Amino acid sequence: MSIIQKIREKAAWLVFGLIALSLIGFLLMDAFVGKRGVLGNKSTTLGVVNGENIEYQDFEMKVAAQEEQYRAQGYQTNEGIQQNIREQIWKQQVEDAVLGDLYGPLGLTVSDKEINDMLVGADAIPDIKRAFTDPKTGIFDAQQAANQINQLRALYKSGKKTDQRFEAAKRFFEESIPQLINMRLKEKYLSLLGNSAYVPKWMIEKQNADNSQVSSISYVNTPYITIPDSAVKVSESEISDYVDKHKEQFKQTESRSIAYVSFNAGPTSADSNRVRQQLLDLKTEFSTATDPQAFLGRVGTENPYADTYFGKSKIQVPYKDSILVLPKGGLFGPYLDGGSYSIAKVIDEKVLPDSVRARHILIATVNPQDGKVILEDSVAKKRIDSIRTLIVKGLPFDSAVARFSDDQGSKEKGGDLGYFTPGRMVKAFNDFCFNGKTGDKGIVKSEFGYHYIEVTDQKEFEPAFKIAYLARKIDASQETDQAASGLASQFAGESRDQKAFDANVQKDNLAKLLAPEIQPTDYAVPGLGANRQLVRWIYDAKLGEVSEPFSVGDKYVVAIVTEINEEGIASAAKARPRVEPILRNRKKAELITAKIGNAASLEAVAAATAQQIQHADSILFAAPYIPNVGQEAKVIGASFDKSLQGKPESAPIAGNGGVFVIKVENVSAKPNPSIDVEQQRFSQEQQQKSRIYQVAVELLTKNASIKDNRGKFF
Repeated sequence: MSIIQKIREKAAWLVFGLIALSLIGFLLMDAFVGKRGVLGNKSTTLGVVNGENIEYQDFEMKVAAQEEQYRAQGYQTNEGIQQNIREQIWKQQVEDAVLGDLYGPLGLTVSDKEINDMLVGADAIPDIKRAFTDPKTGIFDAQQAANQINQLRALYKSGKKTDQRFEAAKRFFEESIPQLINMRLKEKYLSLLGNSAYVPKWMIEKQNADNSQVSSISYVNTPYITIPDSAVKVSESEISDYVDKHKEQFKQTESRSIAYVSFNAGPTSADSNRVRQQLLDLKTEFSTATDPQAFLGRVGTENPYADTYFGKSKIQVPYKDSILVLPKGGLFGPYLDGGSYSIAKVIDEKVLPDSVRARHILIATVNPQDGKVILEDSVAKKRIDSIRTLIVKGLPFDSAVARFSDDQGSKEKGGDLGYFTPGRMVKAFNDFCFNGKTGDKGIVKSEFGYHYIEVTDQKEFEPAFKIAYLARKIDASQETDQAASGLASQFAGESRDQKAFDANVQKDNLAKLLAPEIQPTDYAVPGLGANRQLVRWIYDAKLGEVSEPFSVGDKYVVAIVTEINEEGIASAAKARPRVEPILRNRKKAELITAKIGNAASLEAVAAATAQQIQHADSILFAAPYIPNVGQEAKVIGASFDKSLQGKPESAPIAGNGGVFVIKVENVSAKPNPSIDVEQQRFSQEQQQKSRIYQVAVELLTKNASIKDNRGKFF
């Protein structure tokens, strides 16, 4: 079941988002009616996977669904998150395409009964359960869900495109339901693959026997660095030959590289002084303001006013010790706090608990998901008053919670909210719990409704402070920005080719930086920052072309395209940094081996190479390295070659760091009677199952025909 859960977690968000959009659209008269994609009626292909098109508008609808899921969970979406969402959906689309052709031949299907169970059964998908669960009772109304879906089906079959809700019904049956079916097919396919995992007992026993072996050797290591690099040459043809024989290692995707110079548009000392003076000009008014929240709201601040107390141990700001000794109404600053100037004003001080534990009964007046009124205020007030009366007369608090509370999260715990710190609850709730004492009970109205609260514990009392911060970010002035922009424009205008670019870098004493292997769909340039427009320019430009200035963060950047790599096998020049050290060491190994010649003992090898004989005890077969040497797989393998025992030396072994000649002193085994073979076998099977689906998708994707056009759209 854990494997199936992984696929549910991986794909379910997309299905749920689509279904939520369809149902909400149906219920709200289809908010999407009349809208068209940015490309109008033109059918545009974003990509092709094994002959199956991925269309731009369909893709963007899935992006919108996922963005809506993020916002529903309280997250803000920016360009970076949006690009991550697009990448996730692209991978999901590719995966769907490469797996889609497998289900039929494997006999995998999804019955109508399975679909019905996913929609209105006991284990219905979360979005449907959420949409049709009574917030007062917490009970899922399967019948209401079925009725709503039947209405969608009837409208879809009617083909009444004039009905505003038709588009929502169409999306539900043509997009949401197929996605739901696809998710279930993936679960079945994953289970099929998972059931093929098998680790035989003999394999575990063999692994344990091998891993228990211990070897001791004497050896002479002649490092490659004893021969200077200048003594061996690696030709272009040798590199090409190596690449041809190892093509799989040198496959490359499409990429481009740039060099760039940047001109700082960040705030100057003059900008910093300007912001500091602004705060000084407001300091007197801030000092006399009787309503700090209104004052800060009027003049503006980077740190919104928090009308609550924070314990001394929880306050983490610069100059904390100086601020906390101020009297009420005292000010400190302006002082630097990160990229801002701030003035702190102590509003109040009192001794409060560090944390409070409470339990409550909630009579909700609004739905917390959409803010809609679900109960009149007057009715809720009468209900909470009645509940308080019942408790006063002897009704156990737990019983009252179970019967009346609308807070499903704490209902099963008798209304207990556990310990919480200041600011974790809404203000009215927070004030009651922290300003009172243990054992206090009372009714509190919040934006969610009416609460009957009992404070059950308070602990770790300490001085607590209510502090207002007038903060202004130190931003670059228009003059600073224009100065940097002007310098960048001048450089770009005078540097229209590679020769001029390099000459002006040297003349102006600028730092020329490199950003290698930028992918077509990247939204950020390595080492520089996010700017999708710059990436698009890089792919529209020719080799050696120089850009106009781009604004990236607090810089203006002028770039030049220095390398264009097409999809396929890397060229010899591109592969040289990886291949040259390998071939150079091979040639050095040949020279060292020739120097060793026919030496008949380790002593003779040491004399021939001017190296010392060394020893390594307790080399483990399962360990990837030799003490004081490093990772040397070939040497470790030879250390357990029993045919070398009793011989004066091995043949030269070309390792990672040098040429080794070894003498196997002893090979033994360390018994481990506590090994549980069956547990090991089970554990390895689970590891196989958790990896097998990923490997299958990777191999299918690798062998698929994929055309990615995303770089032309985003």
